[in-house]
Amino acid sequence: MIFNKTNLLYSLLMILSDEPLVLCFDIGTQSIRALVVNPHGEIILNSDIVYKNPTITPIKYGYAEQYPDFYYDKICECAKKLKDIDTENLFFRIKAVTVACIRDSVLILDKDYKPLRNIILWLDNRRAESYPKLNIFQKAIFSSVGMTQAINMLYKDSFFNWIKDNEPALWAKTDKFVFISSYINYKLTGKLIDSTANQVGHVPFDYKKRIWLKRGLSRCIADIPINKLVNLIETGKIIGEINKETSEKSGIPEGLPLIASGTDKACEALGLSVTTEDKAAISLGTASTIQFCTDHYFEPEPFLPSYPSIIPGYYNAEYQIYRGFWTITKFVKEFCKDNETVHDLDKHLEDINAGSDGLIITPHLSPGAGNPFAKGLIIGLNDHHTKEHIYRAIIEGINFELYHAMKRMEKRSGQKIKELYIAGGGSKCEAIDQITSDIFGLPVKKIQTHEATGIGSAISAFIGLGIYNSYTEATEKMIRVSKIFMPNMEVHKLYRKIYDSIYSKLERKNTPIFKKIKKIIQENDF
Repeated sequence: MIFNKTNLLYSLLMILSDEPLVLCFDIGTQSIRALVVNPHGEIILNSDIVYKNPTITPIKYGYAEQYPDFYYDKICECAKKLKDIDTENLFFRIKAVTVACIRDSVLILDKDYKPLRNIILWLDNRRAESYPKLNIFQKAIFSSVGMTQAINMLYKDSFFNWIKDNEPALWAKTDKFVFISSYINYKLTGKLIDSTANQVGHVPFDYKKRIWLKRGLSRCIADIPINKLVNLIETGKIIGEINKETSEKSGIPEGLPLIASGTDKACEALGLSVTTEDKAAISLGTASTIQFCTDHYFEPEPFLPSYPSIIPGYYNAEYQIYRGFWTITKFVKEFCKDNETVHDLDKHLEDINAGSDGLIITPHLSPGAGNPFAKGLIIGLNDHHTKEHIYRAIIEGINFELYHAMKRMEKRSGQKIKELYIAGGGSKCEAIDQITSDIFGLPVKKIQTHEATGIGSAISAFIGLGIYNSYTEATEKMIRVSKIFMPNMEVHKLYRKIYDSIYSKLERKNTPIFKKIKKIIQENDF
């Protein structure tokens, strides 16, 4: 429930109640949100800030950086904005703070925990020029499963390897290599501690045991010394207390406990109530993902880990399209009229036939680790296709790719998905939700709020406060289905025909061409 000053009875009850509240921050790529949540999963107050500059002007094409204190400053700014609309003094009933944060965005800190350079964001496309140093045994293992190119790509994608190779003077001064979640915790509390569920990225982390790796194949990707990594605690535990500096800058009461949650995607899956093996979470955001929840560890693709769930002892197996609904933003920016918006295009989605009249688009604007050569494809284009056809084909392509991932993950895990829970900016359009349901042939469910990440983060805090004794109890009390989209099975049959006969074969059949494209690009320095 969004707080409404005109609801006098509700306002009075809230003032008189001693019901505990939790302050959650959801730090995204494009914006930050602050939410005050009660134990029933109702949002009592909220505020948000859309970043004017999500990244600073890059020093080189493809780089994506941000100032070290940018997100901490936005937390404080967003908290002050929230407090300004708190006319009923609800801020003083907040019992804990929690933060959900974007992943694989890194900082290096000196011995005083001061940043040595800007944050390198997950969007950054820089690559290390060196290759992993593999022994004969390791080379044989990776070669036998066709993963040599993928391991090389993962190594080159590691910002640690790039810093070590390109900024050796800064690396020599580095005391800690951290994700921005760790640094935000430090700024809020003065303690450099992080959650196990935040360790998602190119770091030597044992995703099965939720501890740092001392040795193993994953250290081929990023061999960061253990002493340069932060101390970890489990979700639901107290990281520290809000310090005086933060309180003065933000208005958040000093001394409130900061409770560990996890990454934005992990919080989102929990906030969608995806806690059993028959459900999957779909996020149609900047990066689009499908996640399973399981209590048995498996690799969604060879040598690619399942990530730690917010729930200790559970895992979130995930497939990610790196440039998911970012592709939509790119399309509108580059190919639509200056005053045209995504909302304008959404109005015409249902005017275009399912299957976009034979137009198929694959969403590989940035390759994934499973196929480092993958490129986007547009096939079936003819003279009657319009920009509305292209728009729908992009949305269908993202869903085809997520469906493709679901079928592979079901095979590897033994799970059978029976229903989908959906979130992310793309899910705000009901026509897109219906397309998703039709392509998957499964019910698609939306919860009571689009702030699933904030709700998932709040659940960790209520567990930490002892309000709920288990994550099952918390999700039952805090999450409610608000709308269900049922698949049109006749339309699903058409989509299955397109998937089985065309889409499922595109990447494999075109990989030799992708390799030739990559070679031409490298040879001509495009």
